[in-house]
Formats: sequence, structure tokens, C-alpha cells
Amino acid sequence: MTTPTDVPPSLVEARDVRVSLQGTEILHGVSLTAAHGEVVALMGGNGSGKSTFVRTMVGAIPAASGTVRLFGAAATPQSRARLGYVPQRITASGGVAATALEVVMSGLLGSRDERTGLGARLRGLVPPRDARERAHAALRSVGIEDLAARDCARLSGGQQQRVLIARALVRDPDLLFLDEPMAGVDLESQVQFAHTIGHLKEHGVGVVIVLHEIGPLARLIDRAVILEQGCVTFDGPPPKDLGVHALPGHDHEHPHEDPPAPDGGTLGLELP
Repeated sequence: MTTPTDVPPSLVEARDVRVSLQGTEILHGVSLTAAHGEVVALMGGNGSGKSTFVRTMVGAIPAASGTVRLFGAAATPQSRARLGYVPQRITASGGVAATALEVVMSGLLGSRDERTGLGARLRGLVPPRDARERAHAALRSVGIEDLAARDCARLSGGQQQRVLIARALVRDPDLLFLDEPMAGVDLESQVQFAHTIGHLKEHGVGVVIVLHEIGPLARLIDRAVILEQGCVTFDGPPPKDLGVHALPGHDHEHPHEDPPAPDGGTLGLELP
């Protein structure tokens, strides 16, 4: 017989989270949980608070009130080091060019050194000795290891997004947050991404993913949490073919084809 003590804690448990930006409350008591191997789709119309909520979970935005627990305990910088985070794809002009391999290796700078137990700040922001090997493996997992030496600024939108996903995966996260990873990328990248999420799910990684349409991920989504004007209006099994276009008030426009590679610039590399 299963008892409550036999059930592992949720990977993330957010309760009544409220967030204010510039004096305006954006999230009005949002709650969400995700368990081991569970894929939760965070959906809603444009401006509903999805990205704000994700950035709050990874520690980029402070919560005004409410609680955030990670891996069964209150969220701390140490527990957030076990997260993977893929922001919305950003290509900025100027800056220092970086190869796909260098971008993925940068994801290890905030990771925990399992040998010493020390975080990156105490190790002088030096990547681990096996950083290059792990970065190649992460690129391989999303199907673009052959692009390791390419300048990220000259990759297509779908390829850039896969680089950002590899940068999150190189940390071997227990919990992964992704903010619109399939917006504006080609079908091939979407299918490869679905394979990657399926692999993570099989290995017990929890996934919270901001989506406008479920698309190729339909068979992998366990729950849909829908936000509207900063409030949760639905939390349950995703209806078939549910896309945010079917929700009232949706006015978000985004491309469905892979945009051409930009002429210059670098990926946004800000870590939470």
C-alpha cells in the first residue's frame, strides 16, 4: 500500500505567487506543480503572465508574496543550480561572436561541481574539465553536433534555439523551464525538440514549457495550466489539439517557418 511518505516531493511547487513590476501586479496568486517525469504546458494569451511566472521560478524576478519550493524545500540559489532554463530566443546585434560549442559550454559556468560541492562563483567561473565533452554530448542530443564550430549569429532561428536548449541540457538539470521554445522555428527543429523532451521525460526530468500551441508535443504533455490576466483559469489534462488560438482574447502573432539566418549579432546569454 502506498503511503504519503512513499510519494516523492514535487520538483517545483509554487503557491499563491504574486509578482509586481513597476508598481503593477502582474501575477495574482499563481500556483503550479510539476513532478518527476511530468511535462506541464503553461499556456495563455499574449500578456497573460507566462514568461513573468517562468522568470520568477528561475529566480530572475523576485516574488512579492507566495512560496516557491524546489525539490521539496524552499528555493535557494543552490537548488536553482539544478534547474535548466531556456529563455525566448534572442539575437542581439554587436557583442563578441561565439560558436555553438562556446555557447553551450557557458551553461556550465553556473553549475555545481560534484567533486567539490562548490558553485561556480567559488570556482572562479572556471568550467569543469569535461566541459567540452559534455557540450558536444548536449549538441548531439538536439541533433546539431555538426554545428559546434559555427558562429551562432549565422545559424538559422531553429538552429539557434537548439543551441539554447543544449546549453540548458548540458547542466543535466532535474527540472527544465522553457519559454516558447518552438515559436518561429522550422518543423524539423520542432520534431527534434519533441524527441529530446520525450527522452528527458523517460529519465524523470520535470519540464515546464510555455507554449502557444501544443503541436508535436501533444503526446508528451501531461497537464495544461492556462493563465489569463495573471490568474490560473485551468489546470488539468490538456484537451486534444488545444492551442492558445482557441482561447478567448488571444492576439499573439508568431511565425511558423524558420526565419533566415541573421547577418550578425550574438545570442542573448544571460543566465538566471
